[in-house]
Amino acid sequence: MTAYTLANLAALVASRAGTDPATSYTAKLLSEGPAKAAKKLGEEAVEAAIAAVQGDKTGLKNEAADVLYHLVVLLRAGGVDLVDVMAELERRTAQSGIAEKAARRHA
Repeated sequence: MTAYTLANLAALVASRAGTDPATSYTAKLLSEGPAKAAKKLGEEAVEAAIAAVQGDKTGLKNEAADVLYHLVVLLRAGGVDLVDVMAELERRTAQSGIAEKAARRHA
């Protein structure tokens, strides 16, 4: 089992953010603004969903990796720290999913 984490991925994205867009796909995505990163995330999410529906485990694994990468890039482009996202997930999972979702409707 790998010890690679989303935090590792976020650190990698951060390290490539200021590099030359001609040599770094991450820097290129970030230089094109949040809309480009959002578009790529959406494309990869659809591809992951299709792979899941088709029962393509390898495709789902690969597309899920693309989804996570593009999500981390989009977070960077949007100025949102992964630590804050993880804190929100921690807050939400402190109660049942049904109760948490109901509470969001009233907020």
